Amino acid sequence: MKQDIHPTYYTTAKAICACGAIYETGSTREVLNVELCKACHPFYTGKQKLVDTEGRVEKFAARAAKKAETAEARKGKKIKATTRVRKEKTEA
Repeated sequence: MKQDIHPTYYTTAKAICACGAIYETGSTREVLNVELCKACHPFYTGKQKLVDTEGRVEKFAARAAKKAETAEARKGKKIKATTRVRKEKTEA
């Protein structure tokens, strides 16, 4: 096995969560910054926590609103078209 090719292993590396919890673990990095841990993970706490990366929730909400808006506009056109067809049938 080659010597001096492996990274330094820290047995007391600190994992710091976004909620403020700090854990000691072994890692090749001295400090690990994490978003979720056992203190704030929804599976362990029973609370729903939304982790939004890159604004995906906002993009989805905007896309859904736009779709509903266009559906409403089309619905109005469809009603106008059907009433026009009914008028044409009654006149003929």
